[in-house]
Formats: sequence, C-alpha cells, structure tokens
Amino acid sequence: MDLPNNEPRLTSLSHGGGCGCKIAPGVLSEILRGTARMPLPPELLVGIETADDAAVYKLNDEQALIATTDFFMPIVDDPYDFGRIAATNAISDVYAMGGRPIMALALVGMPINVLSTRTIARILEGGESVCREAGIPIAGGHTIDSVEPIYGLVALGLVHPSRVKRNADARAGDVLILGKPLGVGILSAALKKEKLDEAGYRQMIATTTRLNTPGPELAALDGVHALTDVTGFGLAGHALELARGAGLTVNIDWGRVPLLDGVVQLAEAGHITGASGRNWAGYGAEVGLPVDFPLTATALLTDPQTSGGLLVSCAPEAADAVLALFARHGFAGAAVIGGIAAAGAGPRLQLR
Repeated sequence: MDLPNNEPRLTSLSHGGGCGCKIAPGVLSEILRGTARMPLPPELLVGIETADDAAVYKLNDEQALIATTDFFMPIVDDPYDFGRIAATNAISDVYAMGGRPIMALALVGMPINVLSTRTIARILEGGESVCREAGIPIAGGHTIDSVEPIYGLVALGLVHPSRVKRNADARAGDVLILGKPLGVGILSAALKKEKLDEAGYRQMIATTTRLNTPGPELAALDGVHALTDVTGFGLAGHALELARGAGLTVNIDWGRVPLLDGVVQLAEAGHITGASGRNWAGYGAEVGLPVDFPLTATALLTDPQTSGGLLVSCAPEAADAVLALFARHGFAGAAVIGGIAAAGAGPRLQLR
C-alpha cells in the first residue's frame, strides 16, 4: 500500500521494529530484580516466575483463563501488514500455553500529527483481519497519542487446567521441535535498509502472519511436556528459558534448525538487528558454541523472531505425532532440532 500524503515510512518512525523492540534480557532481569512480590493466590497457575508466555488463572475445574499482552513498533511499512503481524504475534502467546483464544483488546499508540487517520485505520483493519481468522472479536481497547507508532493486543483465551503447557516442564530425554524457520529479524533489517526483494518480503509476511494454531492440539497430545514460542529473545533465549525453568540442559543441532530462504546471505551482508547483539550480551555466557561456529549462525541463533514458531519439548515417541500435527496445520518446515538432557557442569544451552 502507498502511504497517503507523502507520509514517512512506518519503519522510519520507530527506533526498532517488531519483537526486536524488546528490552534486552540482561537489562530486563536487572529491572525486575528489585520489584516487590505480592502473595500469589492458589488459582494463579502460571505467573512471572519462569518468564512464561502468559498468565493463567484457574476459574473452575474445567476452565482456566489465559491472559497476555504484546505490542511493538512497525516492522514493515505497509500499515495493514503491520497490523496483521502485531495481532498474530500477540495471539501466539495464548496458543503457546495450549489454549484457545476467545477475545482481544487493542492497544494503540500513534503520532496523530504525523500519520493520517486512514493509515492508522489500516493498521487496525490488519489486526482485525487476523482476529477474524482466529475466530475472536476485538472487544475494546485503548488509544494514546505517542511519538512512535505502537500497535498490539491484549489476548485472552481458555484452556483446561490439566492441559496448561508451561515453558518450565521439559523432561530429560525429550526431543525439541521448532514450528517455524528462523530469520525474521534478518529480513526486517534488510527491509529497513531497502535491501529486501519482493520474494523476501512475501516470505516475511507469510511466516509472521501465520497463526500458531497447533497449540491447543499439541497440549492435548500425550508426551508433549512443555511449550513456548520463539520471539524477541531469539531461539537461544527462549531455549534457555526452557532449560532454566526445568533445571536441565538444552542441546541444539544447528544443522537441523530450519531457516528462511536467503537469510544466511543477508546476514553475511551485514543485515543483522541491534537486538541480536543485545540478546547475546544478555545470555551468551550460558551458551556453549563449537569452536568453528560461524558468526552468521550466532546472529541467527539470537535473531529476534517477531511472531515466531512454537518450540515443543516432547517425549521421543510423540515426535512423529507432533510433526504430523504441525503439517496438518500447514507448518511444513517444522523440524526436530535437538533434545533435553540432565544438567551438567557446562552451559545450559549447548550447540553442536
């Protein structure tokens, strides 16, 4: 879509796009370290203790409420696509807990003296289109006049209390399966520098607007122990959350990790986000790399994924069923990328 009235590119108005806007993990840990901890009610099944994807509150023996929120600055220039990506990303956290979304609230901050009402409306229309695809209404929201464009959702969902999938319940001996290929941050960095071709852009939109619909069915599968989604902290950051939460070690076979087409070449050309380096600074000491591990691979390992794939820890005998479920939902690139082992003396995350 051409922006009306010679408006600036959306990405030119943001200091960082998509999940690359997240506060770096090391800085976030420092911020949260001194915050007060209120007594938690027993109905709160999942809170902030393991940096999980959403809060979960037990309503009764059959239902638990999932509550989450996500919002960010533009990762693309097309307003409609920006809205679609932001909404898909926000709803993903409901799926990552094993739940079914039921409704959303919109969070909107826009520089109203810079962007036209038509452009802002197109962002909201993009978000609404994804919510229709997910089968949920946008039931309200909140708007402010802000310096940078911001859009996202509060997403609510339901799950049976026994099917809640936390990021901390991986077991030694599990295999690790990734639902979407990596490289969204690389593509977004190239786009911002006007170095991404049309095929690359279409690929970027296709992966970032694909809802992680396998979540509820994965939660119902015997042998699926832990779920999360890979977003702003990159594959390494979210794999480390699995490892820390369970007190185990995650092993990743880098040669089996699916990548989006062309991202290695773009990374080699220098199209790497600043968030990738901040991620590595925050948790690199917990990652063991082979001596010959390429710098481009490290950049992809820490690449912030906007609306990234589900990361599944499951028993080996459940792996075929998990992959078949992903395939039925259109995630042909899902792959086994490693496994979970007992904690050793080395780093929590090991690459080979």
